[in-house]
Amino acid sequence: MRRHPRRGEAGREVSRPPERAEGPPSERGADVGRRIGVGLMYGLWRPRVLGAWRVPATGPAILAVNHSHNVDGPMVMGVAPRPVHFLIKKEAFVGPLDPFLTGIGQLKVDRHTTDRTAITRALGVLDGGGVLGIFPEGTRGEGDFASLRAGLAYFAVRSGAPIVPVAVLGSSERRGRLIKGLPPLRSRVDVVFGDPFEAGDGSGRRTRRALDEATERIQKQLTAHLENARRLTGRPATLE
Repeated sequence: MRRHPRRGEAGREVSRPPERAEGPPSERGADVGRRIGVGLMYGLWRPRVLGAWRVPATGPAILAVNHSHNVDGPMVMGVAPRPVHFLIKKEAFVGPLDPFLTGIGQLKVDRHTTDRTAITRALGVLDGGGVLGIFPEGTRGEGDFASLRAGLAYFAVRSGAPIVPVAVLGSSERRGRLIKGLPPLRSRVDVVFGDPFEAGDGSGRRTRRALDEATERIQKQLTAHLENARRLTGRPATLE
């Protein structure tokens, strides 16, 4: 008797196995990613890291990173004192990068819709006491925290995790001669970690107004940290 490709011998419908829900990102994978980042970042450039001791040694934390160059995420992964799970746009998960980024504990997110899977997995990182990395501007730009999306405030208020501001400076000031899309090889890139702070007002409210107020507080803190980081490193006030 011939089998229908989607039916059994008696023409009965063959049930498909249920799709497995994505579990939390691998902490071990994120640690492997950190080790890879250490080798690459220190091998290709000369990172100068200031204030890494400010990242809480244990418990959940959110790293809020300015974003002016594609190397900013890998740089923070390589120099942070703890493994980091970054929320990364789904467009980056192409070809062999898809299993690689997933394998090192990074989170795929659709920026054009409410990606509930990404939200659940990101909250899972924080509920498990891990470190979540976010580019609060939502996309690569001037890296000045001038325009923040509400996602960072939501994760911070929802989880209660402290936010650690991170300024990456020098990654976009000059183009490399050998590879135009990267900073010059062996050039200095500064990564400055700031003091952790709470985004909420202590009331525990999660209303739209509370999130808007939290976003305003976050923006003030991140902008102040960026200005301080530029003074500490002697970087120009505006990016070229």
